[in-house]
Amino acid sequence: MILFLMLGPFKIIGPYNKMTKDADPALVRQFSIRGILFSSLALLLAALIGENIISNYGIPIPIMGMAGGIILFLVAILNVIRQFGDYPSNEVKPEPLNLKMAMYPLAFPTIVTPYGIAAVIVLMALIPDTKGKIMVGAMVLGIMVLNLLMMLLNKYTFKFMALVLPVLGAILSVVQVALGLQIIYSTFTQLMKES
Repeated sequence: MILFLMLGPFKIIGPYNKMTKDADPALVRQFSIRGILFSSLALLLAALIGENIISNYGIPIPIMGMAGGIILFLVAILNVIRQFGDYPSNEVKPEPLNLKMAMYPLAFPTIVTPYGIAAVIVLMALIPDTKGKIMVGAMVLGIMVLNLLMMLLNKYTFKFMALVLPVLGAILSVVQVALGLQIIYSTFTQLMKES
């Protein structure tokens, strides 16, 4: 659920629609595929490098869990606050679509956000066995495939999604706040038991 909230398609639909509006369908398809490839490679590198950095610094797993919960909570609170006021957001400025935009702003920061990278690193650090890490990798890959499908079908689904997204965004933001608090509470409880 955390990975889906941080990396899933609901947060990219609006900015993606603005980037690709009135663009050539063949260019949009190439743009989307490149964006997903860049995003997937970035997440793979983050998982491999991030876990090594964490182990080199000797950060205990419960502290990583607490950090992940705090990041998730703060991002969720920002999303909730943005819905009620005129606050800065990561809105993409419309400009003519080109393939360079597949790296920035599509892959970064639209699909792969700093907090999405943090979530992947924290989950990889929290899961001790290889089987679990492969499962997380498969989930991330599945989310990237879902993102690609949503982008490729965007011109057919955006009108419907534009009606649903505000309500769904509010619900998912509240769920994200609760998940962040749950992670903080669980890791705090674990730390108290250990001490």
